[in-house]
Amino acid sequence: MARNLADIRNIGIIAHIDAGKTTLTERMLFYAGNIHRMGDVDKGTTTTDFDPEEQERGITIYAACVTFPWRDCTINLIDTPGHVDFTAEVERSLRVLDGAVVVFSAREGVEAQSETVWRQADRHHVPRLAFINKLDREGADFFGTIEEIRTRLEANPVPIQIPVGLGPPHLPDRFRGLIDLVRMKQVTFPAETQGREELLEEIPAELLDDATEWRNKLLEALYDYSNELMELGLAEEPIPEELLHRVLREATISRKIVPVLCGTALDRIGIPPVLDSVARYLPSPLDVPPVEGVDPKKPEKKLIRKPDPSEPFCGLVFKILADKHGDLAFVRVYSGTLKSNTRAYNPGKDEKENIAQLWHIQADDRKQVDQVEAGDIIGIIGLRHSITGDTLCEVKEPILLETIRFPDTVISMAIEPETSAERKKLGDVLEMLKRQDPTFRAGDSGETGQTIISGMGELHLEVIKHRLLRDFKLNVKVHKPRVSYRETLKSAVEVTGECHQQIAGQNLFAKVRIRVEPTGPTSILDAVKANVARTAKTTSVLNLAGDSLPGPFQVAASEVLTQQCEGSGLLGFPLMNVRVKLLGGEAHETESNELAFRRAAADAFHKALEAAGETLLEPIMKLEITTPEENLGDIVADLQKRRATITETLLRGRNTVVMALAPLASLFGYSGAIRSLSQGRASCSMEPSAYGPAPDDIANTFRL
Repeated sequence: MARNLADIRNIGIIAHIDAGKTTLTERMLFYAGNIHRMGDVDKGTTTTDFDPEEQERGITIYAACVTFPWRDCTINLIDTPGHVDFTAEVERSLRVLDGAVVVFSAREGVEAQSETVWRQADRHHVPRLAFINKLDREGADFFGTIEEIRTRLEANPVPIQIPVGLGPPHLPDRFRGLIDLVRMKQVTFPAETQGREELLEEIPAELLDDATEWRNKLLEALYDYSNELMELGLAEEPIPEELLHRVLREATISRKIVPVLCGTALDRIGIPPVLDSVARYLPSPLDVPPVEGVDPKKPEKKLIRKPDPSEPFCGLVFKILADKHGDLAFVRVYSGTLKSNTRAYNPGKDEKENIAQLWHIQADDRKQVDQVEAGDIIGIIGLRHSITGDTLCEVKEPILLETIRFPDTVISMAIEPETSAERKKLGDVLEMLKRQDPTFRAGDSGETGQTIISGMGELHLEVIKHRLLRDFKLNVKVHKPRVSYRETLKSAVEVTGECHQQIAGQNLFAKVRIRVEPTGPTSILDAVKANVARTAKTTSVLNLAGDSLPGPFQVAASEVLTQQCEGSGLLGFPLMNVRVKLLGGEAHETESNELAFRRAAADAFHKALEAAGETLLEPIMKLEITTPEENLGDIVADLQKRRATITETLLRGRNTVVMALAPLASLFGYSGAIRSLSQGRASCSMEPSAYGPAPDDIANTFRL
């Protein structure tokens, strides 16, 4: 049966860890009638945290997709992790979603990972709502959190609700409900209905002045987006509720404003209005621009696909759930119709794929369907060649969508199978995990013969280790984590590479002149200020040879220089922040060919590395530490021992927040250390920020 695309909402729940995303998702599913009993994160009984590791740790690790109805809408919702080690789950989810609900803790405000997910949503042009959660906690600050959204996230938050009271139940002015500024009513959620029903009442006299003030701020924020609304407001005439909803929706979809709601998911206050706002203000597939791509055979030719079932089929693979019986590929369908037992085309791999089965995903449950249409988020079984970021389309109407880019890994550790029989099994399992997790790397060390696995942080590798030992029953020995270093050049140099060789009786001659130069910042603070995305290409080759060499020779030399740039430096670590300029060279009429110029280019690059010298780069982490004032001195002293640079301190309620930059090498086990320093009262979050120069004493350990 055909569905109305205007009634579909593809949304994500994103936030810092422990802000309450999964609890909010669980309440949404309950109120929508999708589940009949609400689970609990602490008990490991929630719908979307179904993996044993998630249940054990009480955190979300894998993005989970659920579909449920609300009012007249069908909501496809993805609950994402909040821990920075699993930021790839957020990245790939936001790439295919049309809208998002960003959850903030009223007590902690805007935290480090809040900034990260906000930037990710900005990068993917995702309209969003903000839900300020945990207003029943001691130290909750609704209006302070709004101001942090405005200043730290550079957003335009517009409250459409304000809380009635703040803090836990034992306080006289406890949080007990909210004031709806659109309807100008007080709303409470009777405990006997488990928060499912709203009780509308007139605003009490003692709250009317505050409500009127914030209602006026709401209207003033919206006047810029509607002349009709402004005229009614200036004339002091009644403003229809539907007009307010319409202007809020238009401003939200155009990302001019972020409507702000409030509540407490754990105590079931304020959840139905969040669902109503998702339906009212976040976009349907029809409200976002058509997806753009290119013709795979003519990349300069731009193509678009409209969200229409009658258009040629086109979709993006954004997640792989690896399984030895057959991978399940999560796909966002942007256009057209796809049927089971048909064929699709992967233009990036130039391969045809079998669409054996189509599934609607419900967390860890699945329902098989015969066909899917534009706007759907579905699972496909049968793909053999496609991975995360690949496009699927019709064979006769090919289109290649922009892929999904992920950050580089920052931490590694070695694992060794106990027996040779385990080695093959380990290899198969690691390949499966690589298909599933695009930020996980695995390969053999050429020096030691050990298997090296790399990831985004200590927790990431710990989860991988547990899966190897528990889920796959592998008998492996695991070594301590180590930092993933990079290299760059110390100085700029010009060199000439040569080829004077005889191969199979033929003389080869070529000369290639190049200039190599470092392009990155020279200090840790400069590296962070540069704010270069870690997914960006940091090496480049420029061909400035002009007419000094024949075209084919220039191409051959440039190809080799590009390969060398993407390789390792003198210390054996990947190169970054390097620019190579091909300046020219010399050729012989009879003794020069492409092979000669390839060898001369490789010789030039090696000479350049030797002449320029190397600088070791280490990953720098951005820390945000929240600590009681009495523990601040111990925290700061410990940071100084770890080569940290404190960039900012600020007060948040009764606590002090310390912002700092520190090398990852000095932060192993830091979460445990900070708990010991503060008797468990301080908390810390960290995320990769940049690569900065490492001290000489560290670099010298690799020069021996």
